[in-house]
Amino acid sequence: MGHLTSNLRRVLKDFFKNYGLSFIMVASYFGSGSIFIASQAGVEYGYLLIWAVLGAVLLGFMAQDMSARLGIFGDTLMGFIRRRLGKSLALTIALFLSIGCVAWALALTAAVGKSVEILTGELIPWQPLAVVTGILAIAVGLLNYGKVEKVITAMMFLLLVLYVVVAGAAQPDLVQVAAGFVPSIPDVGAIVLGAAILGTTALWPNFFLESILVRRKGWTDGTHLRPMRIDLTIGYAVGGIITLAIIIVAAAVLRPAGYTELSSFIAPGEALATVLGQWAMVVFLVGVACAAFNSIIPIMWTVPYMILEALDIDHRKGSSRPFRLLFAGGIVLGMFSPLVAHVTGLSVVQMVTLFPAFNGVFGLPVTAALLFWAVNDRKVMGEHTNTWRLNAVNVTLVLFSLYIAINSGRGVMGQIFGGMFN
Repeated sequence: MGHLTSNLRRVLKDFFKNYGLSFIMVASYFGSGSIFIASQAGVEYGYLLIWAVLGAVLLGFMAQDMSARLGIFGDTLMGFIRRRLGKSLALTIALFLSIGCVAWALALTAAVGKSVEILTGELIPWQPLAVVTGILAIAVGLLNYGKVEKVITAMMFLLLVLYVVVAGAAQPDLVQVAAGFVPSIPDVGAIVLGAAILGTTALWPNFFLESILVRRKGWTDGTHLRPMRIDLTIGYAVGGIITLAIIIVAAAVLRPAGYTELSSFIAPGEALATVLGQWAMVVFLVGVACAAFNSIIPIMWTVPYMILEALDIDHRKGSSRPFRLLFAGGIVLGMFSPLVAHVTGLSVVQMVTLFPAFNGVFGLPVTAALLFWAVNDRKVMGEHTNTWRLNAVNVTLVLFSLYIAINSGRGVMGQIFGGMFN
């Protein structure tokens, strides 16, 4: 037994020495919003949008590959912005984008709180639980990078096991599942949901984080491209399988049960409990809580990294006092989700869906364009600038984000602020 334990420790040590960064990136995008979007896709269209998950994973992978190459061969994304646009404009961009990160934190603390409230039979209301969630996120996020990477990786594999088990119990039609890998767009609503899946997978904070954290893994030259890409393959494969499992569960269980939309936070869990038993609801809620908590830390790391790099202040591997204060301060603001819900009248499920949409409208277009600029700058990237294929992917991402911003911005702001912008 001792020999087996020793071997396991050695395997894990070798794994985290070479890989693991991608799980930070995947955890960042795979939050409670992703779970609800994937569930809605299965409820409305059955297995038909499985292909959209594959496309989103591929686009997310390639966007992260560009960000990683920027960090390996050139500069961090915010470092590039500062050098090209100056400190003042870089700081303005960093502060503007930080608003979106705080919005995410508001939604994520609320999601964890609501999940635990339901799991405890509503003995404790979600509002104080959201505050406790923020405190725990600060404590975990201020651990050294290696420990955070291990915690988040373990939670991602827990999510994988949870949702694959439920998907297996749902006994999906494998022929229909296979058919879902063939692209089809039955109506305009399918386009919207496909775009939502894409928007949650190509997450803009990751463009900053990957370009910074590649150095933490020791990836500094062309010899490290292979382990970087293997790492991304492992991470995005896990994230993609979890998303597929959620769509399959919704298509096999919720859709036949008569659900056409997810009107409440607990709706998917209630349907699963009706068909599969109470254990399925517990698994669903534990999964939502883990996914939401996982997302808080990397998303809120982005705030101090962006601001300090905009000001050209050394963040010393995330251990400096300014880094810790900015990280903790951002999450403290995210702990005000109960107050935001009270003032705006938004429910938890509305915050979970609208605040990520806010980021898709305002954060993604800016960062996608800046990443496109950076990876095509020969002074920064040298011979490692984008190929035409990668430029095609990046242009697609920029155009998609602009389309979403133009067509959705007014509606998103109107829903958040109760018609003020209509």
